[in-house]
Amino acid sequence: MHEVVVFLGPSIEAETARKILNAEYRPPASRGDIFKAVKEGTKIIGLIDGVFFQTCAVAHREILYALERGVKVIGASSMGALRASELDCFGMEGVGKIYELYKQGELVSDAEVALIFEPETYKPLSEPLVNIRYNIGLAEERGILNEETKEKVLNIARSLYYPERDYERVLSVAEGEVEKEVLERFKKFLSEERIDLKREDTIEALKRIRDLCRRGD
Repeated sequence: MHEVVVFLGPSIEAETARKILNAEYRPPASRGDIFKAVKEGTKIIGLIDGVFFQTCAVAHREILYALERGVKVIGASSMGALRASELDCFGMEGVGKIYELYKQGELVSDAEVALIFEPETYKPLSEPLVNIRYNIGLAEERGILNEETKEKVLNIARSLYYPERDYERVLSVAEGEVEKEVLERFKKFLSEERIDLKREDTIEALKRIRDLCRRGD
C-alpha cells in the first residue's frame, strides 16, 4: 500500500519533489489512474500533472470516488489545479495561484496549462500559456510593458499552437510589432527574473501534503 501517491511530470523534476515530500511518484495521470490508486489503499493523492490530448484525461467521477472513500485529494499546477477548481465544493483541495485563477474564472481553458514534454524524462519542450501570461503581467507591473504592448505580446502567445509555444518563439514573432527597446528590456526580464508558476504551485502543493502527513490528517 502506498500511503501517498503523487501524479507528477513536467511541472517539477521528481528528484526535486522527493526532497520535499516522501511519496510514491507516478507519471502524469490519465483516465483510471486515480481509481487504481484508491483501490490500492492510498490515503492521500496529489494530482499535479495529467494528460490532456494524448489519451483520456482524469475523470471527475474517479476523483469523486476517491473523496467518497475518505481519500484526501490535493490538486495544483496543471490538471490538478483545473480539477480542483471544479471539484473543491465536493472536498478536493486546490493549492496555488493557478488553482485560484481557475476558481475565479480568470482562466477557463485547459489549454492554459498544456505543454509538450519529453516522454521519458518529462522535461518540458514548450511553455504553458499560464506561465507566459503571468510573466507578461509581472513585466507590466515593473513598467517594462504598457497595457497595449502587454496585450500584443499576450495575443501573440495565444495565437501559437501549444506544442510550438515558448518564449523564444513569442519574442521572435513580436519583432516588428513591439518597439525594439521595449522588446530588449522584456527579453532581459525573462532571462533574469521570469517565474515558473507551475513549478512554484507544485512546490506549495507538495509542502501542503507533507504538512498533512506530519499532522496525521
